[in-house]
Amino acid sequence: MSRAARGLPPLAHRVLARVTRARSTSTDPPSFSPPPLPPSLADVQRVFAVASGKGGVGKSTTCVNIAVALARLGHRVGLLDADVFGPSVPTLMGLQGAPAIDERGRMLPLENHGVRCQSMGFILPPGRAATWRGPMVSGALTTMIRDTMWGNTEVLMVDMPPGTGDAQISVSQKIPLTGAVVVSTPQEVALADARRGIDLYARVDTEVVGVVENMAYYVERDGERSYVFGRGGARATAEARGVEFLGEVPLDGAIRATSDEGAPIAATDPEGEVAMVYRRMAMRLMEKTTPFGGGDGGSK
Repeated sequence: MSRAARGLPPLAHRVLARVTRARSTSTDPPSFSPPPLPPSLADVQRVFAVASGKGGVGKSTTCVNIAVALARLGHRVGLLDADVFGPSVPTLMGLQGAPAIDERGRMLPLENHGVRCQSMGFILPPGRAATWRGPMVSGALTTMIRDTMWGNTEVLMVDMPPGTGDAQISVSQKIPLTGAVVVSTPQEVALADARRGIDLYARVDTEVVGVVENMAYYVERDGERSYVFGRGGARATAEARGVEFLGEVPLDGAIRATSDEGAPIAATDPEGEVAMVYRRMAMRLMEKTTPFGGGDGGSK
């Protein structure tokens, strides 16, 4: 038994074995031609990658709340946590425990708030780090995509790891992306990385379908807006790159509190002002994109 496998539960052993094989056999091509949908995603009509050029800008919170908003609009939604090294979906969605296995050996997503979820955080023991390099990360993503029974999921949201490296390229090689949503704060240090993220998706032939400015402003007690991290930077970046600006999310303590409780604000206060921001983003993503194979792509 390898040192990495010691102390792992059976499901984690199984995934690690596949990941290790991927390390020695991976031949991911440098081509960025869109791949076909794997059989596990046969019913999926749209795949959105939610990305950020750097960590700490609220990418995962944005992804989770858009996913919940889509589910509340009547869509069948899946959420793939592609951040192998720092999975946030278990906490944000209030889920824990290992996925069940069906009779064909496929993992069954955990579900909450109307969203089916898969994450390496469900597979590895709590607190256990994934100390893997490029091909093994690619193998882990392949396992979560192809060995998960996504069922009749209609829209798949992918919470990408932060940055512009191997993991981002690997996802674009493994599943066709309808488009990417890039999240940033108004700060220049975040915007510089957001611009690199937009450029990365252009290089892998993936449309950036929108930019989100998170922590855009804080509402003072008197109702005035305070632009703590600067004003309008993400909007200006989107305009400069010819990308749609999807909207501003305020710096609001309720977002942090509901996220920590595993109860996204889009689920707990769906008619509130902040939840409506995510709802409008979700609606716009569906309005401006076309499902795979054409058709109206509506929920069934």
